[in-house]
Amino acid sequence: MTDVYVRLGKRAFDIGAALILIIALSPVLLAVALAIFLDDPGSPLFRQTRVGKDKRPFRIIKFRSMRTKAPPETAAASAYSESDPRITRVGRIIRATSLDELPQLFNILAGSMSLIGPRPIVPAQLTAIRRDQEGRFRVRPGITGLAQVSGRRELAWPDQLALDSRYADKITLLGDLKIFLRTFAVVFRASDVYGDPRKNWRNFISHEDQTPP
Repeated sequence: MTDVYVRLGKRAFDIGAALILIIALSPVLLAVALAIFLDDPGSPLFRQTRVGKDKRPFRIIKFRSMRTKAPPETAAASAYSESDPRITRVGRIIRATSLDELPQLFNILAGSMSLIGPRPIVPAQLTAIRRDQEGRFRVRPGITGLAQVSGRRELAWPDQLALDSRYADKITLLGDLKIFLRTFAVVFRASDVYGDPRKNWRNFISHEDQTPP
């Protein structure tokens, strides 16, 4: 059952769930996009290169939470700071409620993401992952995952990686359903959005050669 789910069922579950959620949440998607535009005119969407399965890069889609003139690289670097003045008023709300992640449902349909899996990282974060921590790259990244329902950014970076590898080692339908349901409780609490900057990936950069032999 587990092998069948990993090979066939998980992708079917992803497509079905993404389609249902897009249809059901279409009024929310439109309302958030309008609120972003009215708060800070410009595209309500934010696109960024992330690292996915097998370390393949892809373009992630999110609702924009920063002002249009905020440099993308600075925006990524400021993700742990709630007081960053470049975050818009609407941006603070959609980050706290994780509404900024909803456009990634279209990434799921495109095949670059899954509903459940390790969160996709930015290329710079590869410098903070050792080769023995690369289990997360065996699966598609997800909108939510085991690390996200186990503490999110309150977890130290190595702990997040350990949970990501643990998930990749044992994927089951029941496990995915549990993570999916637990996600609602995490979002409802709106906690662990920014986390302790001492625990983020920049404090765990490895000097190990990241290039393949």
